[in-house]
Amino acid sequence: MRKSGISDAVFDTVNVVLMLGVCFILVYPIWYVTVISLNDATDAMMGGIYWWPRVFSLKSYETVFGNKAIFDAFKITILRTLIGTVLHIFFTSMVAYGLLKRDLVGRKVFLALGTVTLFFAGGLIPYFLVIKKLGLIDNFLVYILPAMFNFYNLIIFQSFFRELPPELEESAKLDGANEFRVFVRIILPLSKPVLATMALFVGVWHWNDYFTGVIYINKPALQPIQTFLYRVISETSSSAMLANTAAGRRSTDVSSTSLKLATMVITTAPIVCIYPFLQKYFVKGLLLGSIKG
Repeated sequence: MRKSGISDAVFDTVNVVLMLGVCFILVYPIWYVTVISLNDATDAMMGGIYWWPRVFSLKSYETVFGNKAIFDAFKITILRTLIGTVLHIFFTSMVAYGLLKRDLVGRKVFLALGTVTLFFAGGLIPYFLVIKKLGLIDNFLVYILPAMFNFYNLIIFQSFFRELPPELEESAKLDGANEFRVFVRIILPLSKPVLATMALFVGVWHWNDYFTGVIYINKPALQPIQTFLYRVISETSSSAMLANTAAGRRSTDVSSTSLKLATMVITTAPIVCIYPFLQKYFVKGLLLGSIKG
């Protein structure tokens, strides 16, 4: 027993040390970027800053927030995240519920076609041509319509729906409710755990997606915040912001690098702050559809 106790203590200690090391590796880059963005740009160029700002300065943040484009980008991101998440959850869950019906004509064909999309895709060029043909280039709906359905998420919804008591649906139909009313009044209210989990998945994806704005959006007013960050990192936008500042500030207080880091902090801070409070839903999401012993 004593040897077992010592072995367990050593094992726990090694685990704690390893996990602390992993946490440090994951967290320190974020901390470092934040520290450098809060330091005076000229002083930061000398290096040697690792844990705390040596010369505290908010000039980079003032310059970034002085650019109206970042507020437009935040507005687009918030709108696409809210609208896109709600429509995706409702549409995908509705299709998942419908495809559970064994008497649905063509059910097996639809499921087979959906399964194929999990392994094969048409590629970027055909997809771009379809988006262009639909008139979604430089259109806000390009963020919403293509992302309204995902077959992988459909599978997760179906796994949860199968666990609901079928007697509830049968009793509702005896009272005269049709399929849509059963779905809205019975299925959705009982599916809050999976709805919350999928809303988190989809919402984080919408917030972090930059590729859609890079490929399909040319109008600056329609670019989301992550596309704005991408263009700042690519030097063009950061140079433009520098050109709009006073000559003294441009030469001493801010630099292209400080603007990039400040923009990175601003664009990632909202989702980083919200994520820990919603972490528990990821645990529930991993357990959805699991076999009960």
